[in-house]
Formats: sequence, C-alpha cells, structure tokens
Amino acid sequence: MSFDYDLFVIGGGSGGVRAARVAAAEGAKVALAEEDRYGGTCVIRGCVPKKLMVFASEYAGMVEDAQSYGWDIQPGDFNWDAFKSKLHAELDRLEGIYRNLLANSGVETYDQRAKLADAHTVELADGTQKTAKHILVATGGRPVWPELPGAELGISSNEIFHLDKLPESILIVGGGYIASEFTGIMNGLGVKTTQYYRGAQILRGFDDEARGLVAEEMCQRGVDLKTGTNVLEMRQEGDKIWVKATNGDEGLFDKVMFATGRSPNSDGLGLEDLGIELGRKGEILVDDYSQTKVPSVFAIGDVTDRVNLTPVAIREGMAFVETVFKGNPTKPDHELIPTAIFTQPEMGTVGLSEEDARDQEPIEVYATSFKPMQQAFAGRSERVLMKLIVSQATRKVLGCHIVAPAAGEMIQLAGIAVKMGATKEDFDQTVAVHPTMSEELVTMKLPVRTG
Repeated sequence: MSFDYDLFVIGGGSGGVRAARVAAAEGAKVALAEEDRYGGTCVIRGCVPKKLMVFASEYAGMVEDAQSYGWDIQPGDFNWDAFKSKLHAELDRLEGIYRNLLANSGVETYDQRAKLADAHTVELADGTQKTAKHILVATGGRPVWPELPGAELGISSNEIFHLDKLPESILIVGGGYIASEFTGIMNGLGVKTTQYYRGAQILRGFDDEARGLVAEEMCQRGVDLKTGTNVLEMRQEGDKIWVKATNGDEGLFDKVMFATGRSPNSDGLGLEDLGIELGRKGEILVDDYSQTKVPSVFAIGDVTDRVNLTPVAIREGMAFVETVFKGNPTKPDHELIPTAIFTQPEMGTVGLSEEDARDQEPIEVYATSFKPMQQAFAGRSERVLMKLIVSQATRKVLGCHIVAPAAGEMIQLAGIAVKMGATKEDFDQTVAVHPTMSEELVTMKLPVRTG
C-alpha cells in the first residue's frame, strides 16, 4: 500500500517539530499539522516568555544592589506595555524560525486541526484526508480549570502573557512550579502578590529542605504565601474579584490566576475509536518506545504525561526517529533529568530528594546554607543552599539540590556528573573554583545527617 507520507505529525511544538525535521533529514516524506501557533507551549506560552518575564522582574532588585556597589542608579517604573510589545515580537520571531526550519527541512505543513480517521489516515479540519505509514501525536497539554463558583473570572498561565495592563494585586492559586514561578515574577514586577496552595508546602515532590528555603525566601521578598488554603468561591465586585478562601479569608484582587495542574490534549483526536488507550488524566498510554496499542501510531511529549519538560519531548522525538526511521530501537531515557525551577530564588535539582533517597537506602546528606558574597555585600539577608545526597553503600551522589541565583545554570553541569555516576569522592577531588557559590559542592567534608 502506498501512502501520501511516511510520517504525519500532529502538533507543532518542540517535540513534534524536532521529530518531523529529523525524520525528513533521513529521507522520509513528512507532513505536520498545527491548529494554533508553531513552537507549542514552550515557545509561545511557556518556558520562553516566562523566562523573559523572570528576567524583567529581577531588575528592581538589581537597581538596589547597584546602589550598594556605588552606582548612582535611580529606580524607575516598569512599563508593561513596552515589555509586552517586545515580548510578543520575540515570540513572533521564534515562531517564524520554527516555520522556516520545517520548510527548509522539506516538511509540508497544514495550519489546521487534525485527528485520526484510522490507523494510517489523518483527517484535517477542512475534511481533507491524508494517509501516512506512521502517525506521531505530539499535541501537548493545557491548563486545568478548577470547578468552583466564579472560576470563569480567573485566568491561566496562557492568558497572563496577554494582560492589557499589569494588575495592582493578584492571587495565584496552586503550589507547583508554574504557580510559584509566576508568584515570583508578579511580585518582582511590583504587583501585590498572594499565593494560595492547598497543601502543606509548595513545590510538592521536590526536596523538602530546598522547597522550604524557596518558600521562606519568597515570603522574605514580600509574597503573601498561604499554605493549607484553597479558593472556595469567587465573584465580580466592581472591577475587582472577590475571593473567599477555605480558611475563611475574604479578599479583593484585580486578577486571579489558576495554576492547578495541566491536562493532556488528547480530546477529539479519534484515539479511543482506534483502540488507543488513554490513562486516567487522558494521557496517551505508550510503551518504552513511545508506541501506542496501534502499531502505526506513536505519541511523545506532554500528551503522554511522562516527564512534562520540553527537552524531554525533544529527546522522545529523537528516540522515535531512531526507532522508526533509522532501524535503531531506542528508548528515551527518563532517569536523572536535571531540572530548573525559575522561582525567586531559583532552584535546580537532579536525582533523588533526601526523602526519596532515604526511603530507598542508607544515605549521607551533605548540605550548607549561607549568604552569597554578592548579595551579602549589598546588604541582602537571603540565603542559598547547596546539597548532595550520597549513597552510603556505593558513595554515588544520588541527588543534587541547589537554591541560589543561577541555580539552573549550575545544575546543568552538576547533572552531568550525577548522570555519569560520580561519587562523593569524585566531587571532593575536584578543585574548587573560588570565589563562587558552587564551590561548596566540592568542599563539603562532613555529612550533616545520615540515615
């Protein structure tokens, strides 16, 4: 049987685009359909604009620091309109790059929604059908909306980049990395920021000591963080939103942002009609090679809800091409993935938390918390954390956790050592780079805890 394409990709985010390009480079005839903007969550409404907003929100503190270092710099007002116009121009530029990369790779693109008609047929929104030997679903995810009275008055991380004006006050609901990152951003931009999280501490699943320090420092910087608290109901009051919390608090906010989880974009794709299994959250269930129960259909990225990170989706796409088009069966590696959380302060982590490691085997914990030189000289009281979790039996570093400015930059490099199986003695034998914050990772001699 002949097909229109060797590969049809549904979804123009980072994972789908990379898979399409690499497959085309192998000589495959490839098409890709995207109903919205090319670049997906990361480029258009996620990592990239969020990180640019993080940068913007850090400058107020830099002015104060510069004054402490002798610079005659005066603080000014933040111009949201100027920043927003430049931000969206940059996103347009990046989307253009994605489109050009596909075109230059020979990938045919369709700017419309697509769904599966059968195991080898994709149906576009205009009714056109295209056949393909292999179909790759890379449709990503979307924010989950809570079910409570007045929830429609809120916004999500999708809309926060498009605000007409910067609010004077905002309530951010949620305790994951998206909620906590935007709490830091809005607080840094001068917005009176409140965060509600129903759990006992934000950033659940991360190392307890590290997330505790992040929460403490956020509060020191002016965030009104209320844990064990959720929204009960909301209603419009004039130009404000009235919110009642589960702890009995009532408050008025200009904006309420929900960051209470994400859901895979698997609806309306015709998957279940073909016998493709979905999980409890709607995630596409795949095997170790990203293959569904239908042999010709594969899925990668957030729609599979494995590890929802852009670089992971890209790795999954590369492994798919290796498996299907290069004849080299390759499983994407989901172990020991370095991660940065762009909270303020920033957090970088790789490997096991102290809690998870202790459940697994006897460990030693090496940790130090201190005031970094640059901020201490400027009169700031904030602290950083450097932490290693070490196996007593093998001496391998099982986890590394950093809370500090540029923690993401540091954890990328520490992640190489941990991924290679470096021992505590390997760290110790590495000469310190002085004076830096990260030198503490190789100078901690005695464990602070064992267990």
